Amino acid sequence: MPLKLAVLGSGKGSNFVAIQKAILSGILAGKAQVVLVASDHADAGILDRAREFGLPWEALPQSAFKTKLEPEIEAGLASSIRRAGADLVVLAGYMRVLKAPLLEAFPERIVNIHPSLLPAFKGLEAWKQALAAGVPETGCTVHWVNVDLDGGDVLGRERVPILPGDTPETLHARIHEAEHRLYPAVIARLAVELGKV
Repeated sequence: MPLKLAVLGSGKGSNFVAIQKAILSGILAGKAQVVLVASDHADAGILDRAREFGLPWEALPQSAFKTKLEPEIEAGLASSIRRAGADLVVLAGYMRVLKAPLLEAFPERIVNIHPSLLPAFKGLEAWKQALAAGVPETGCTVHWVNVDLDGGDVLGRERVPILPGDTPETLHARIHEAEHRLYPAVIARLAVELGKV
């Protein structure tokens, strides 16, 4: 049985697309299956991509908060993920801080990708933080999600050098390319480690 994934995203969904392409014809073929794509924004591009792939999708009710969901909305999302039969929850540009309903429903079964070499540059716009700090390199990190923001155990990293003349946009674009390689690779490894392939 493939590793069943529920993917949560708030934006365009480029990491989701990279994962789904890896399922269709790459390193995740036969190892994983997306059983649900959900977004906290009804007009998010990730839902358009899910529909294009013919995958189950869900738009969450509108929240009064910007950085989290009301407990009842998050509990409803947890129920949807359970009904879909997901083994792993994959955050792909999901811009809400997870709280008890999801963290307690899926302990050590939620992964995220962050655009820095954690533990450096936690939080928003990490590539801008790296540029401002003047470090020679940054990158991306896949990690388990827990109560500490960007603080869960690291599952994989890919380094990205900061080049002379880099802008936030050029650096972010190269980090995205690294994310699209790293995330499917880590999920492929988890499919083996979790006993699904």
